[in-house]
Amino acid sequence: MVRDREATKAKLLEAALTEFAAHGIAGARVDRIAAEAGCNKAMIYAYFGSKEGLFDEVLKIQLTRVVEAVPITPDDLPGYAGRLFDTYRRQPELLRLAGYHRLENGFEAISKAETDAHTEKVAAVAKAQRDGLLPAGFEAEELLALVVHMSTLAFSTPVATRELVEKSVARLLG
Repeated sequence: MVRDREATKAKLLEAALTEFAAHGIAGARVDRIAAEAGCNKAMIYAYFGSKEGLFDEVLKIQLTRVVEAVPITPDDLPGYAGRLFDTYRRQPELLRLAGYHRLENGFEAISKAETDAHTEKVAAVAKAQRDGLLPAGFEAEELLALVVHMSTLAFSTPVATRELVEKSVARLLG
């Protein structure tokens, strides 16, 4: 029987997303991932090199999906924060993965995929500030960090709503 490499990788990535979001890097078990994917755990090492390599790939995929699904709109940062809020509510795995990454690697540790996405967003905010579309009271990186963190309110308070997030960002912008 010929093994379909891409189908096996896809099954591993799907199983790994569930396992890592539930247990983090240290708590995740490659035997559970392999069993859920219906394959031998040696495939994890063959395709991803290590459990950490698999985690990094899962995190990269989730970040890419959010970046593509919710492109930054510097001319409407409240709407952008609201769309992020909705996405995180529907797909909390990304925030869990990012949290586990920081907890297990240190808060200064940021994945390459996250850095790449962040760099492009900061540049878009900085351009909007130069063009007079956004206030310059904060550095572009600071402003983006505040907006993104407001979009994660659903995970820190039960009273958070999209409306609250959008209103907060609008007030931040003055």
